[in-house]
Amino acid sequence: MKIVELIDWFEAWANPSWQESWDNSGWQIEPGVLQEDAKVLICLTPTLAVMKEVISLRKQGIGVNLIFAHHPLIFNPLKSLRSDDGCIGEMAQLAFVHKVGIYTAHTNFDQVQDGTADVLAQILELQEVTPIVPTQLGLGYGRVGNLISPTTLQQLLGVIQNRLCPPNLIFSPHADFQQKISKVAVLGGSGASFIEAVAKSGAQAYLTSDCKFHQFQESRDRGLILIDAGHYATERPSCDRLAQKFDSLNLSWVKLSQKDEDFRQFFQITTPV
Repeated sequence: MKIVELIDWFEAWANPSWQESWDNSGWQIEPGVLQEDAKVLICLTPTLAVMKEVISLRKQGIGVNLIFAHHPLIFNPLKSLRSDDGCIGEMAQLAFVHKVGIYTAHTNFDQVQDGTADVLAQILELQEVTPIVPTQLGLGYGRVGNLISPTTLQQLLGVIQNRLCPPNLIFSPHADFQQKISKVAVLGGSGASFIEAVAKSGAQAYLTSDCKFHQFQESRDRGLILIDAGHYATERPSCDRLAQKFDSLNLSWVKLSQKDEDFRQFFQITTPV
C-alpha cells in the first residue's frame, strides 16, 4: 500500500475535517513520499528521539518513510525555522534530508471508534458505551459506560494501575475506598474541561489526565471521583491499537515506536533520608 492510499484509508475513518478549529491534524511535513510503499512508525508525539529512531532503522536497512503521530508537530504559526532550534526546525531538516513524512491525527482520532477514548473504554471493559459529548455519526469525545459488575473504588484504581501502568495515579479525595462503582467515564489526554458533562452523564468516576488542583475540588463538589493517570498512559494504548489496524492492512512495515516518551518523571524516595 502506498502512503497516499494509507492516508486516504485513514481519513475515510477519521476525517480531518472533524478536528477542532484550534487543532492541526493532517500532514505536518510531506517531503515527496506519497507514492512510496508505506513503511510506518507510529508514536504518540513526534519528537527528535522518534526521528532518530527512524534514522537508526533506515541504517539497518528498514526504509521507514512515515512517522504517524497523535500529537501535532506544529500547533502554532511558525515565525522561523532553524536547524539548531532543537525542535521543529531540526525535525523539518531531518524529515526532508531523509525523506520521512510526518502525519498527525489528533482531535479527529479522539472521536472515532478505536480512537483514544474508545480504547480506554475497552481496556476497562465498559459496557453499553456512549460518547460523553456526541459530535457526529454517533461518535464524539470521551466514553461513558457500565463496568461488567460493580466494583469498589479501591479495586477500580487497582485495575487502572495494572492495565495502564501510569507512573503516578492521582484521584480526588474520597472517604470510602469501598464505595461501589458501576458507571465510569473515560477520556484520553487532557479531559478536565468535560467534568460538567461527565457529572451530568451519571458516571461515578472519571478517568482522564492533566487535571488541575481546583478541578479535583470541582469534581468532589459534584460527587464525581476524578482519576488522573497522566497524558501518556491514557493515550499511548490507542497508538498500539492503531499499529494493529495498520498491520491488518498488510503494509510493507509498521511498528510502534520504542522511543516515544512520557515527558514527566516522579521522584520516589526508596531509602530513609
